[in-house]
Amino acid sequence: MSVNEKIRLIREAKGLTQEQAAEKLDMSPSAYGEIERGENDPKLSKLQKIADIFEIELSELIRLTEKENLTINVTNYQENGKFTKSKVYISSNNSELEKQQLFVEMQQKEIESLKIQIAQLQKINELLEKNQLDRIC
Repeated sequence: MSVNEKIRLIREAKGLTQEQAAEKLDMSPSAYGEIERGENDPKLSKLQKIADIFEIELSELIRLTEKENLTINVTNYQENGKFTKSKVYISSNNSELEKQQLFVEMQQKEIESLKIQIAQLQKINELLEKNQLDRIC
């Protein structure tokens, strides 16, 4: 698996768009896209920044071979209001379908986490509105 393929897989596992990753790297989305497509080989300093925003070691990003696996840490929001860390494992031996299934699972977890956050914000909003009504009356 090439570095550009790893970068794309990690970005997708983290639930980021190319635009969001580019913004975090302080570069244009088109320049970032060139990196993912393998059209531009980034300097070591840029690879270090990429590793930093993806919360992995630079050595993991560079040295991963066909026989190795990649572990990606992902932060999830739980109903109790706390953030928890989970891990996604991507094997370079996984078929494309298996990789897509992993990403779908991660996206579903993210959606569930966002639903919980929305419900909590709605409760807060209801309490604030009720508090304002009580003050008026």
